[in-house]
Amino acid sequence: MAHAVAFLYLHPPSRITSTPSPRNQSCHLSSNLGSFASRKSSATSIFHSSSNGSTSGRFIANSQQGNGCGEANPSRPMGSNWSNQLTTFTSQNFLPIALITGVALGLANPTLGCLAHSYNLSKVSTFGIFIISGLTLCSDEIGAATEAWPVGIFGLVSILFFSPLTSKIVLLLQLQPQEFATGLAIFCCMPTTLSSGVAITRLAGGNSALALAMTVISNLLGILIVPFSISTLIAGGLGLTFPTESLLRSLIVTLMVPLVVGKVAREGIPALASAVDANRKALSIISAILLSFVPWIQISKSRSLILSVKPTTFLIAVFMGGLLHVLLLCFNYFAIPALSLLSGGNKSPFAKEENTIALVLVASQKTLPVMIAVVEQLGGSLGEPGLLLLPCVAAHLNQIILDSFLVSLWKHPERRMTNSKTV
Repeated sequence: MAHAVAFLYLHPPSRITSTPSPRNQSCHLSSNLGSFASRKSSATSIFHSSSNGSTSGRFIANSQQGNGCGEANPSRPMGSNWSNQLTTFTSQNFLPIALITGVALGLANPTLGCLAHSYNLSKVSTFGIFIISGLTLCSDEIGAATEAWPVGIFGLVSILFFSPLTSKIVLLLQLQPQEFATGLAIFCCMPTTLSSGVAITRLAGGNSALALAMTVISNLLGILIVPFSISTLIAGGLGLTFPTESLLRSLIVTLMVPLVVGKVAREGIPALASAVDANRKALSIISAILLSFVPWIQISKSRSLILSVKPTTFLIAVFMGGLLHVLLLCFNYFAIPALSLLSGGNKSPFAKEENTIALVLVASQKTLPVMIAVVEQLGGSLGEPGLLLLPCVAAHLNQIILDSFLVSLWKHPERRMTNSKTV
């Protein structure tokens, strides 16, 4: 996995032709001596919670302070800043904190989680997540993605048909409990993240309209395709009978209906759309809280089984989740040159940097909210829900961390050129 990430680090999706801006000669020596420290501080990772319950990774350049010659601004008293920094960190990382808190509460005291389960709170929270997703889904830019339609078609094929095939690899793992492997296999069959892929694409300078189009279409089609993928690739491999039609109906009611209702309300009521846009941060926090309810409830129900799991087994499952994401990144990355050659060379839409960035990032991610909804509807037919979800929560966070790291590297052409020359 480390070699694959290093390769992407040294070889971004397409060649960067921009050159660094000229610097003042008097600053040259000090900037070179301080380059390592400045680059280290410019990769501060901050993960933002999104309006749909997914996360979006961002790397904020914090080193761009001072007079431009490597001289820092006057230092501020640390006592006056730490509380503001803590508040900012919590706000920007609310979803990961909420998910981890839900898992921790379920393990520490399962009583409240079991009580919430008796009132079907997890189903209500899932419905609420997708109502918010529909309300916050902006589709004005989707029309701008039409010229890159070949890239979008390949992205949909990768998301909905290629990546589910990796579930066969996961099922070969002999983990105890087997639900860890089964949960990761189900995760492979999910569509892309509902908004974090778009956010990271925009941050990396990619085609955000194309990313949005792939996100919307893959999630709508995914609701129809996921039940058949799970039935064919997972339940069949485990020798289990699978309620495909029942799951399809449940996903349409639980996911598609609230998503469409929220979207129609947004498009039909301009005042509501304006209010939603003005309160996106609050809706993002509400969505994160609703999303954290499900792992909290499911882990509360499965606490005794989870505590019996060996830590090494869980770490192996987490590592496999990260490895699968790297596999998808590599597949989408290495497919670009061949597709570009077959579709017009330099004139191909695959040859455009902004399109390839969107393809690599969006087609390599998997959504957690849809995964949670699927596990809810399965009712334990493929294993204990809490054990199915636990490694997927970790895998979801891993993919955001890895993609944020890659975006930070792709945004530093000087660093890539220097390292390429060294190699």
